[in-house]
Amino acid sequence: MSSGVFAYLESVKARDPAARSRWEVLLYPGVLALGFHRLAHWLFRGELYFLARLINHIARFLTAIDIHPGAVIGRNFFIDHGFVVIGESAEIGDDVTLYQHVTLGGTNPADGVAGKRHPTIGDGVIIGSGAQVLGPISVGHRARIGANAVVTRDVPEGATMIGIPARPTLIDAEQYGRPFLPYGTPCSEVYDPAMQKLEILKCEVEQLRKRLTELTEERERGGSQDEGHQDQERGRA
Repeated sequence: MSSGVFAYLESVKARDPAARSRWEVLLYPGVLALGFHRLAHWLFRGELYFLARLINHIARFLTAIDIHPGAVIGRNFFIDHGFVVIGESAEIGDDVTLYQHVTLGGTNPADGVAGKRHPTIGDGVIIGSGAQVLGPISVGHRARIGANAVVTRDVPEGATMIGIPARPTLIDAEQYGRPFLPYGTPCSEVYDPAMQKLEILKCEVEQLRKRLTELTEERERGGSQDEGHQDQERGRA
């Protein structure tokens, strides 16, 4: 039991450069929320739904993280910071990392009948801050969901998804092979999550620069065609 706890704390410490010790990690909201969830899920499976919900509400009050007692969560799950929502029928594999403000949300059946409404997350997945993964979809092993992406369709294994709605982008194979890889970004780069706003602004500037280049080239081509037409007119004259 103790060896399993130590191994989990070490896995969290390895993913967070701010952690100085395992004891500090014990105070992380994501770690506390997972501990409460283990108890709530045990009660939920025993059909003690009220007690499970009570534990869930206490955890949400203390950590600002809402994990439904029915959610199934694997080993070494880490929520970096908080304000995360995980729905009842969500299934999460091993070594999954979520950053702040992530939602693993459901779709509302038209007939109101409960069922599989939330996503299934594969092993080693990393989901960036503000991302929304919605519906009974599957996110393949080692996939990356970029910051603020909205995912409503299945994600292939190893893919990096960005945008609204989310679309795949490429990352370097060298970066993909690293033991822990932060989520994909709009510039197809890997970067510190704390710098995501600056990185997104850089990406927007890069997109505007590309568009300006395209417009300049179109204008130059149009000018060349006009000059050629004028030369033909002079030749006829």
